[in-house]
Amino acid sequence: MNIYVDFDDCLCETARTFSTLVYDLFQIDVPYEKIKYFNLQQAFDLTDEQYEELMEKGHKPEILLSYEETPGAREVLNEWAGKGHTVSIITGRPFRSFEPSRQWLDQHGFRDIKLYCLNKYGRDGSVYAGDYSLELEDYYKMHFDYAIEDSPTAFRFFDHLPDLNVLVFDRPWNQMPAFPGANYRRCYDWKKIKEIV
Repeated sequence: MNIYVDFDDCLCETARTFSTLVYDLFQIDVPYEKIKYFNLQQAFDLTDEQYEELMEKGHKPEILLSYEETPGAREVLNEWAGKGHTVSIITGRPFRSFEPSRQWLDQHGFRDIKLYCLNKYGRDGSVYAGDYSLELEDYYKMHFDYAIEDSPTAFRFFDHLPDLNVLVFDRPWNQMPAFPGANYRRCYDWKKIKEIV
């Protein structure tokens, strides 16, 4: 099997860190449970300047390396990889964050797991940066059987795979009344994800 796994808020608790970071930078208090939008500028009601500052600070290596691991992720991904399944972490982080992201994975014991930085949202202005940097045309040539994703904004990237099973990791910002199709299922933890796959 080929398995797509999003990084932020599937493998690590990014939004919890950003909630604290926003308070430290701007004294804007939006607890994790109240983050209703995947778009962080909208979620925290930030100006353009504040949003740019947040994204710059939030992608510094020391911040990326500080994220807490989402419970159960490591055990499940390593089990899949150990059984010969191809597990690919496809993140929308800019490619400049690849090295600390890879370091985080290594430090947290994610073995034999590929990491790709996909320019999902057109935010990465860098040129092609090697085998682990993907533009959308590269990504659309890939095939997956399962996808683990938390962001409703990313669901459109699955339209080319009508048979894909999408497991939506439950988060406050994806409490939508209906998912795009019957192939989408909400999962509250990695135990449930493992049971389905």
